[in-house]
Amino acid sequence: MGWFPCSGNSTKKSKKKNTTLLDQKKPTCSEKIKINPTVDTRKGSRENSVNGGSNISAHTFPFCELAAATKNFREDCLLGEGGFGRVYKGRLESTNQVVAIKQLDREGLQGNREFLVEVLMLSLLHHTNLVSLIGYCADGDQRLLVYEYMPLGSLEDHLHADPPPDKKRLDWKTRMKIAAGAAKGLEYLHDTANPPVIYRDLKCSNILLGEGYHPKLSDFGLAKLGPVGDNTHVSTRVMGTYGYCAPEYAMTGQLTLKSDVYSFGVVLLELITGRKAIDNSKLVKEQNLVAWARPLFKDRKSFPQMADPTLQGQYPVRGLYQALAVAAMCVQEQPTMRPLIADVVTALSYLASQEYTPHTCTAPSTPPRTRREISDKRLNVGSSGSGFERDQTCR
Repeated sequence: MGWFPCSGNSTKKSKKKNTTLLDQKKPTCSEKIKINPTVDTRKGSRENSVNGGSNISAHTFPFCELAAATKNFREDCLLGEGGFGRVYKGRLESTNQVVAIKQLDREGLQGNREFLVEVLMLSLLHHTNLVSLIGYCADGDQRLLVYEYMPLGSLEDHLHADPPPDKKRLDWKTRMKIAAGAAKGLEYLHDTANPPVIYRDLKCSNILLGEGYHPKLSDFGLAKLGPVGDNTHVSTRVMGTYGYCAPEYAMTGQLTLKSDVYSFGVVLLELITGRKAIDNSKLVKEQNLVAWARPLFKDRKSFPQMADPTLQGQYPVRGLYQALAVAAMCVQEQPTMRPLIADVVTALSYLASQEYTPHTCTAPSTPPRTRREISDKRLNVGSSGSGFERDQTCR
């Protein structure tokens, strides 16, 4: 959930001494900041009026209530930390609700502007695949965000951390379900929100999982309103997470909806391969996931070796090929060659709906027609020399 400029590497932050409630600055009522729902979140941009919303629905919390909810931010309540600060598990006394409380580091990377953007975005945008913002605290120099609690943690925890002995790795169907759900959240931002929203920081650590591995996008501090009218892109400073940024955005600062599609392709590759977007522990030529995968896309014999070894071969071969086809299209270097996120949703929803019995291989039935039927031009990469064919036979 932390971030840093795409064009550079992250820097380690110095550890600071834990402070107690008595050490915190005690705010006065006059120090509280006000949230204006029509605040301009970009220089020279129009007002941030998403979906025509004019009211902030999030609840405002006093700092003392959130300190009490987290037992004074005790270490045993800590869920995780990143460039933004720390996230704690807490229980609100007033409602007895379990929540996740993000306390922004006052000297960290995420400042008032990103805090404000996140409050605005999550107050005005509502979808089953977006994490819900319950409220916020802006007392004095304290900046805290209160979210619904996601009991299964982040996708990164399940893909890249060693699971406890009693817990299995994600199976193929669950991975496709998570991919489809994350794509639906992105589709809502791109196609339903008005004006469209560019998420700009899609990565495994920002996909949180609820009961039944239901995925939700979180951390909207870097989100931007997308281009409208005759505009083709939004020009902005390059921010995001190294390994997930679209190449054209990293080079020019020109941000489009297709920039998010590239980032989604990286996440989908992580789900398929079990590899990290950037892994410095591997050989130099294998450290960047996309750079490693591109040559393999051209040789169909290489597809099985791209599957996560922890799956132990328990996946439908045809489903693997189709998922790789979608990922290959999403990470195309040219943004115009990438599919619309709605077409990605169609493809992945179909893959997630297919029943798979280990050690059996049956050709899936023809998927039903949808409001946006996938065309050969959009998601068939056979013509681009990537080694895929439209109708893969079971092998």
